[in-house]
Amino acid sequence: MAHIALTIAGSDSGGGAGIQADLKTMSALGVYGASVITAVTAQNTRAVSAVHAIPHYVIAAQIGAVLSDLDVRAIKIGMLATREIIDCVTRAIAGFSGAIVLDPVMIAKSGDALLAPDAISALRETLLPRATLVTPNLPEAAALLAAPEAKTSEEMIDQGKALCAAGAKAVLMKGGHAESDLCEDLLISGGEVRARFSAHRQYTRNTHGTGCTLSSALAAGLAKGMRLEEAAAEAHRYVQKAIAAADTLDIGQGRGPLHHFHHFWG
Repeated sequence: MAHIALTIAGSDSGGGAGIQADLKTMSALGVYGASVITAVTAQNTRAVSAVHAIPHYVIAAQIGAVLSDLDVRAIKIGMLATREIIDCVTRAIAGFSGAIVLDPVMIAKSGDALLAPDAISALRETLLPRATLVTPNLPEAAALLAAPEAKTSEEMIDQGKALCAAGAKAVLMKGGHAESDLCEDLLISGGEVRARFSAHRQYTRNTHGTGCTLSSALAAGLAKGMRLEEAAAEAHRYVQKAIAAADTLDIGQGRGPLHHFHHFWG
């Protein structure tokens, strides 16, 4: 019997992030991926040139169609774009009892905004308390807390605990934005650090979709019934290997994608 996960996110026409990266990741990890598209972006490795939000009733209908038929065990939530879409998704998944991985997507690798500024409070107040796991990078965690960006491991821990206090059951603080050769992600829940995942920084420009890939890998692990720490460890290993193989793809002229199928071809 197939394990099923659902991604609720935006579409990346370049294929490196968003729904496309999510479905590639889930497939690579042996999970059947269903999808709900919240926004369509005109995007490549260099920039986001247009964003079109999907009407709320269509988003709600997509979620209803999937959850009423498929045995979804985990949901990954990514780009939501607006306060209205956040409210729509919150209502549509109200009866879902499985794991929810919230990736608070705010800015693309190109620097283009993917979440309206007035939607940050809605994300914090409505979806954060529903999340099994929240996966912010350092700028996203700071924005959710209206606080300065964490610079040290201790500050990352404090912000992770603050997000848990705001309602998240667990938080994976991603340290890739830190100015250090060693990147460290911290899994925090119950007021303590549950696990640390460290890796030396890989110097490549091809990191487009890293956050989407990690959160989708986590959802895939949870859909397979893994414990949170186990799912996080598998996701970290998978992403590191996908980054290491990214340069072999040679996709686009800007920040290229990870190699999601590195252990199958390439």
